Amino acid sequence: MKLSQFKFNLPQELIALYPHSFTREFKHEDGSVERFHVTRRDECRLMVLHTKSGEIELFHKDADGKPIEGDYLDFRNLLDYFDEGDTFIFNDTKVFPARLYGTKEKTDAKIEVFLLRELNAEMRLWDVLVEPARKIRIGNKLFFDDTGSMVAEVIDNTTSRGRTLRFLYDCDHEEFKRELYSLGEAPLPRYVIDYREDHHATAEDLEQFQTVFAQAEGAVTAPATGLHFSRELMKRMEIRGIRHAFITLHCGLGTFNPIEVEDLTKHKMDSEQMLIHAEACRIVNAAKREGKRILSVGTSVVKATETAVGTDGMLKEYDGWTNKFIFPPYDFGLSNAMVANFYHPLSTLLMETAAFGGYDAVMECYRLAVEHGYKFGCYGDALLILND
Repeated sequence: MKLSQFKFNLPQELIALYPHSFTREFKHEDGSVERFHVTRRDECRLMVLHTKSGEIELFHKDADGKPIEGDYLDFRNLLDYFDEGDTFIFNDTKVFPARLYGTKEKTDAKIEVFLLRELNAEMRLWDVLVEPARKIRIGNKLFFDDTGSMVAEVIDNTTSRGRTLRFLYDCDHEEFKRELYSLGEAPLPRYVIDYREDHHATAEDLEQFQTVFAQAEGAVTAPATGLHFSRELMKRMEIRGIRHAFITLHCGLGTFNPIEVEDLTKHKMDSEQMLIHAEACRIVNAAKREGKRILSVGTSVVKATETAVGTDGMLKEYDGWTNKFIFPPYDFGLSNAMVANFYHPLSTLLMETAAFGGYDAVMECYRLAVEHGYKFGCYGDALLILND
């Protein structure tokens, strides 16, 4: 397919800058009204696409099965489409506070440093992105706190914006990581940061930009669809007998890289580290043999499982990297259900979603999402696709 086939008009006001929230009012006995803000990660809107019938659900239905206009499904309704023994696959990667702000020695120029990955724990070497990159050269020193105790030296150029930093901090590794992370903030995507008034993540984002089941540290952006799952929703899954399995794919920034070729077969994705243990394979493959629904929670899970699925349709153990790029047409080997956020035009995440649900059907869902004011992006609303 062609890049231009994934272009659509997305109004800026439909990009979610914060998690789903609402304002509630409490009226006191004296007549005064108190308003407070409530964030509910599991109450965003949910749209449902049934690929076999072509039905697209936006609303709750009445006793006769007719849609109730304006009464939108929310994410908690996800469980209504699954039965005992069905299995959800989650990405348990953990986001670390990767965005730091520092100053360049002598000039005091403001520098943004985005941590990508630790290259060598003993030598304190990190692969990073810097902005503005033109000001940062090999040999420069960067300062990250008022005391001057956290200092890094640029020792190599990797890409146009990429650098290798050696942190000059004399302590054990665990203390170093704690101090480094204490200076960072949640690595929200640029399309969120750039449109917030203060252009920064909040203290609350450190918690909200993390799934409730995050465990394996290594992501520099969240597996966004997993953000909608609350502890209460996970408990409801357990009560209903819905199983779950965890895989790990450390989400990188590659999904945000613009595609610069019209022919999608010529686009190359950045590699991301992934790990699938035997226990996840056991749970998922048991559900597969029993003919149960298998739901991939998010595009990162689809990418990981399609990297590791065998020719027999069973999930295999995996410890390595993947640069898999999924776009239509594509034959999926494992999951028969997927839930994903609504994403930006021309994004690889939209392309993967369209591959799973069918190009025409998914693009119609996106048209309806814009028409009905659904929210897009990492904090946005969700689309459930059922392929059976």
